[in-house]
Amino acid sequence: MYNFIAPISTDNLLSEAEKENLYAQLIEQINKDFNFANEPIDLPSNVTPEDLKSQLHEKIYRLIQYKFAEYLSLLYIVDVPEDQVKKLDGSDIMELSQQVAFLVLKREWMKVWFRNKF
Repeated sequence: MYNFIAPISTDNLLSEAEKENLYAQLIEQINKDFNFANEPIDLPSNVTPEDLKSQLHEKIYRLIQYKFAEYLSLLYIVDVPEDQVKKLDGSDIMELSQQVAFLVLKREWMKVWFRNKF
């Protein structure tokens, strides 16, 4: 039986995705959900984990800053748990967007992992 173990950091998550050979599927899932939310991120399939992290963070930062309704819609589409978002400290938008980027990645990883294992 497989047990999903939630990653503790973005780097941990991305290295786990690479180790499981699911990194490309993770990129695909992120692109799909962002497109579905009408906020395309268009990550190339060969994007490095560092670039993925930075582009995702930047996109979420811009959504929080300039398109808050679209940001909320994205969180809904990705299915980020509302209680986790509410626990975050919103006083520093840069820090908040980094934490939300991790929550988005974590949820996308969960989808890919479960689809692959079951």
